[in-house]
Amino acid sequence: MKQKNIISGEGGMLVINDEQFIHRAEIIREKGTNRSQFFRGEVDKYGWVDIGSSFLPSDIIAAFLYAQCEYLDQIQEQRKRIWNLYHSRLQKFADAGNFELPHIPPYATNNGHMMYLVCKNLGQRTSLINHLKESGIYAVFHYLSLHRSPFYADQYDGEALPQADRFTDCLLRLPMFFELRDEEVHQICDCIAAWVQQNNA
Repeated sequence: MKQKNIISGEGGMLVINDEQFIHRAEIIREKGTNRSQFFRGEVDKYGWVDIGSSFLPSDIIAAFLYAQCEYLDQIQEQRKRIWNLYHSRLQKFADAGNFELPHIPPYATNNGHMMYLVCKNLGQRTSLINHLKESGIYAVFHYLSLHRSPFYADQYDGEALPQADRFTDCLLRLPMFFELRDEEVHQICDCIAAWVQQNNA
């Protein structure tokens, strides 16, 4: 399960729905040892039996994560509500061709993880980032595409990847977190509306 709408610092939670993976997952989590079996009295000593690493979060982080899991439905509903508020406020600007908004196809669901705009080009995105920043609103671009990163440069064969390039240059993430208040969403949308007006004047 990859779930970024709840957080736990560097720790995390693994959910397994197939019993054949439970035993090995426990060993990997225990740094490659059968330590948990030892504490349950299933073996008389423990040692290394497989690969593993230090994935175990601290008790404090685990408690923090567990508390959020208890309220996961409320967290999800709030994030989706914020997402929908953004979408409804910005739809008219997308319809007018100023930028694109996320599209949720009929076969998919929305978990409210991220709200973003897709600008027309890099210059437009830079302009909007700067405009928002002047109003104290921190909006960021997303990730650099792998084929444009220094790590992968010597392995990239040069094949055209226009959509990857487009999203690298044009995607802009808006503030999106559980505690974001309606009035703050409206303030951000008003700021975007002012930017649209300035650029269409």
